[in-house]
Amino acid sequence: MAGLIVALDTADADQAAAWAAAVAPYCGILKLGLQFVLAQGPAGVRSVQSRPVFLDLKLHDIPNTVAGAIRAVLPLRPAMLTVHAGGGGAMLAAARSAADTVDQPPMLLAVTVLTSLDSSALHATGVAGGPRQQVLRLARLAMEAGADGLVCSAQEAPMLRDALGSRPTLVVPGIRPAGAGLDDQARTVTPQEAVNAGADWIVVGRPITGGADPAAAAAAIASEIA
Repeated sequence: MAGLIVALDTADADQAAAWAAAVAPYCGILKLGLQFVLAQGPAGVRSVQSRPVFLDLKLHDIPNTVAGAIRAVLPLRPAMLTVHAGGGGAMLAAARSAADTVDQPPMLLAVTVLTSLDSSALHATGVAGGPRQQVLRLARLAMEAGADGLVCSAQEAPMLRDALGSRPTLVVPGIRPAGAGLDDQARTVTPQEAVNAGADWIVVGRPITGGADPAAAAAAIASEIA
């Protein structure tokens, strides 16, 4: 059964805490991204740890810098932590080594291709072949370097399962319940479609936190994927 991760996309600590309290009964992990972490720092992260925390920092730098950044956040005991697979094998291996310096390391997740990017957007950055080929290329690189799992679109999840088997934990963002707006996402699926595609975790933000009743929205999605 897949789990629900709720993205608390805000810079406001009180807002994040209110959302966290509302959705905690229906989700397994709370996701905090750059916006919140940069605004609130370690104290802000600790203030919403009513559930395990996924620090979605998407680290991407030279190996030494990424390793240092991971060691810096380990005292927060994140359950999950993201790096960009595009940083290369040496960077990914350095991230793995840094994460393993504690007894309970976070799940190291490699971001393959952002769900806001489609074929034309990738082509504009010099990547030929489209999202599927790039996702598979980066996924193999990440798993060989020691990543625990991958962040990918549900549209690529079946391909990754076929190529890599059950080993990687697949975390799928870009989730939009039926009838919800796409916002700035280009490759979206419904919660049930993501589960059927092989997701271990689905990440939902604005469809839950952007409504009048985040608790009810989280409960409905949790029920759909149960």
